Amino acid sequence: MAKDRVQVTGRIAAEPNAVWAVLDDFAAAWHPWVATIRAERDARGALVRAFTVGGEAGLYREQLTYLSGSDRVLAYTHLEGIEGCDRYDARITVTEAEGGDTLVTWSAEVEASGARLQAICDGTRAVFEAGLAALPGVLGRVPKADGPMPAPVPLAPLVFDDLPRLALTVTPDLGDGRLCLFLHGIGGGRVNWHSQLQAVGGVIRAAALDLRGYGNSSLGPKQSKVDDYCADILRVMEKLGAKRLVLVGLSYGSWIATSFAMRHPELLDGLVLSGGCTGMSEAGPDEREAFRVSREVPLNAGQVPADFAPAVVKVLAGPGASDDVKRALLGSMAAIPAATYRDALVCFTNPLERFDFSRLTMPVLMMTGEFDRLAPPAEIRGVASRIWDAAPRPVVRFEVIPDAGHVCNVEAPGAYSRHLLDFIRDLP
Repeated sequence: MAKDRVQVTGRIAAEPNAVWAVLDDFAAAWHPWVATIRAERDARGALVRAFTVGGEAGLYREQLTYLSGSDRVLAYTHLEGIEGCDRYDARITVTEAEGGDTLVTWSAEVEASGARLQAICDGTRAVFEAGLAALPGVLGRVPKADGPMPAPVPLAPLVFDDLPRLALTVTPDLGDGRLCLFLHGIGGGRVNWHSQLQAVGGVIRAAALDLRGYGNSSLGPKQSKVDDYCADILRVMEKLGAKRLVLVGLSYGSWIATSFAMRHPELLDGLVLSGGCTGMSEAGPDEREAFRVSREVPLNAGQVPADFAPAVVKVLAGPGASDDVKRALLGSMAAIPAATYRDALVCFTNPLERFDFSRLTMPVLMMTGEFDRLAPPAEIRGVASRIWDAAPRPVVRFEVIPDAGHVCNVEAPGAYSRHLLDFIRDLP
């Protein structure tokens, strides 16, 4: 099968956000050749645009596969309408040019038989050129309005006393068999998720879990392994009567959530990874050992997390973090028993696998703080791209939370919850 690539770049005399306000609306009829267009959702909640072209009888369908409002990038794939096309993946990138203008780069990678490839590429170039030529005339569109934030819901503590004991904070059961489960970081606790529980609890039942040994949960009889955490997630689902799951993780919790997705992709409606994803699963033995040993030094000297929590918070918090945020981060770190912290370090530095992102068949949202030192935007953006490359028919979103550090859900709860709500509302 022959392959080719088409790329067209246009310069628009407008600032990037004004251009992005047009392109971001994937199912809008701004292209001059579009006669009719409508938005559809597939079984996973992926956004599909179905449209007709003036002078043609056929129907085209394209699925949005990648979206980042932070980076002003979207990608889509062809589903239906181009005769003889075996693969068609397109991408639009909006960047700022010198003088305040905007560069729009529109590209597509095409696979087709030799007889059809040139015709498809010629037609693609014409579509892109016509669209870029029309963009200046459709600027000034009002950006898509954010949906309303639901009213906060009541939160209740819940404990499963059979060993190991698991403690949660839960929202009311909505009766649809879905659960959004939050997993905190290695220095956190379920209390870190209270803002998100209240934000999404009116849309989907939600629960924040104290991982083993944290808060009111107990450690197991042996050193924790990632499979133990996965078993705890299954247990929470069973106890709460959940049939489908949206997993939301932060840092260590993101690594656990991804590990669960590798084992049980059929149970997940969505996966939200913030402040990390791969953990130490891609580090070599020496790097993992150095990570563990360096963090065990104060424990071996007889200190507890409360003793070194102030130093850790300096690394976790963004430069603009308020005193209230720093106190919240300090409080959750200081509450961790030394045995729990050591148990988590050993688990984290002994991963069982390198992740196979082709197993991520569910929509994925990745977020990180603008000033995250542990999972900087460039790193997480790269992982999001790898998921997009590997996943079958991907549905990937990547967003940077402005002015936030590592624990971005605590530092910027409004921005974090907005992205999370938009993601959840798009799910089946």
